[in-house]
Amino acid sequence: MLLDRIRRTIRRHHLASPSTRVVIALSGGGDSVALAHLLRELADAGELVVAGVAHFNHQLRDGADADEAFCRSLAQSAGSPFVSEREDVRAKAVREGRSIEDAARAARHAFFERARVELGADVVASGHTRDDQAETFLLRLIRGAGPRGLSAMHPRSGHVIRPLLDCRRGELREYLAARGAAFVEDETNADVSIPRNRVRAELLPLIETRFNPSVVDALAAQAELAREEWLWMSAELADNPGVSQLLSMPRALARLTLWTAMNDAAEGRTVSLARVEAVLELLERPGSSGSIDAPGHVVERIGDRIVLRKGRSDDVRTPEPNFFRYPLSIPGEVALPEQGLVVSAELGPAERAAAVVGAATRGVHNRATAVMAADGWTAPLAVRYRRPGDRFRPFGLSGQKKLQDFLVDRKVARADRDRVPLVVDENDRILWVAGHEIDEAFRVTPASGAVLILTLRQV
Repeated sequence: MLLDRIRRTIRRHHLASPSTRVVIALSGGGDSVALAHLLRELADAGELVVAGVAHFNHQLRDGADADEAFCRSLAQSAGSPFVSEREDVRAKAVREGRSIEDAARAARHAFFERARVELGADVVASGHTRDDQAETFLLRLIRGAGPRGLSAMHPRSGHVIRPLLDCRRGELREYLAARGAAFVEDETNADVSIPRNRVRAELLPLIETRFNPSVVDALAAQAELAREEWLWMSAELADNPGVSQLLSMPRALARLTLWTAMNDAAEGRTVSLARVEAVLELLERPGSSGSIDAPGHVVERIGDRIVLRKGRSDDVRTPEPNFFRYPLSIPGEVALPEQGLVVSAELGPAERAAAVVGAATRGVHNRATAVMAADGWTAPLAVRYRRPGDRFRPFGLSGQKKLQDFLVDRKVARADRDRVPLVVDENDRILWVAGHEIDEAFRVTPASGAVLILTLRQV
């Protein structure tokens, strides 16, 4: 029985008790509506307390206001307090230089915490299912995530709980149909330009049909194994280990210990696996000393001590390979696993530029998005790192400039210059110095009939 399975999930992961006050995160979609009805049944049985319902309006769709009204009506019919907020998430994404998906997630979770406090609740329950878990695992696997990323969604993450992680989406639809319960359909779920939707609509059905009809359960089980491994490894991390202690650990644990310390020192910058391996190689050389530059800090070996300090070192440089060339399809995306980055590409009409970055009649460039003319370059595209002799024409300039000089002018740290992704065409012409500038030759003009939209995001 569906309700019994949810009870087991709640007990197994200690998500709630009879006194736990729970806010239901309600989008109006089938999963969250099923969550609302199921948690109401548990509340009626005295197994938890429903403190209220929270809805966040992302203002991304024409039907967003109608969804909010639907959620308010559903909460009122159940006699539950209702809290809602709205924000222009598209503008937030542009303002903060991040993808719309990432900006939406950040805004939504910040609201959930405010709603939890306002309603005097202990946790916020979201309607993520076993299908969502499988999709998340597959997306992160494709992008090259490690154990932490492959652990996907945890049953509990801070004040957010996910009681439906052991339930299939189809089961929840059957549950709603049996009750005659209405819900709203999000038309953007059919937009396969969104990677998650593409995995849901194209990749998973292909695997289910051609390889494994139980692939969702298999992937969700792998996510659980990865989560247990991650939690175990996190618990085993040593505080301030010396060189000999670090080298006596299993390599996976030593790598994680170093990555954790370096990530803290990097203060939000990306620490690549190549940097961590460079430090390990330094430590493994008997009697060696020296330093490795990393984002925002330097790692030094002094005797048996490992010292992390802010700044740079000029005595030891550890170059990273820059000869990779990753094909970039349109539409499509390519993962740069060594940096934890993803570059994506799609085509759209010129007016799409306004919706993406708010400027359709000129070349647009910011840290996360580039919009340029869809002609003048030769397909296929690719992503690579810089090479000797690279030149391009920065937006607004009349002539070409050495990429090296451009990066120096932009104050890109020397250690990071070989790690700036470049989107190039078949003739190896630079279209976009990702996160910085497009080539002037591809600026959008009033005559542009279509645009190429490139995005850069972290995973």
